[in-house]
Amino acid sequence: MLPVTVLASATPLAQAAAAPGGAQPIIMNVVFIGSMVVIFWFLILRPQKKQQDQRKKMLEAIQRGDRVLTTGGLYGTVKDIKGEVMVIMIAENVKVEVAKGAIQAVTQE
Repeated sequence: MLPVTVLASATPLAQAAAAPGGAQPIIMNVVFIGSMVVIFWFLILRPQKKQQDQRKKMLEAIQRGDRVLTTGGLYGTVKDIKGEVMVIMIAENVKVEVAKGAIQAVTQE
């Protein structure tokens, strides 16, 4: 007797059963990646943008007579503002020009 071999992949039902889940895993991957982007946005990008906005407002609000701290650690009093350059007095008769971006904070001293 001759053996009869039936190919399982020949029938449409067998082909559907052998398919790896259809489009469902692709949708799950898209949802997972989308949720990671949203989490990344709320945990990293949004707070960073908020800090940048606060820093910009602080730099714009600096006036003559304000006491400031530079990123180099110098405390001084603003004597003049020339666009992006500030003249600060760090000691008696000692004035230094610093970039506006080098101001770290306005102090209350």
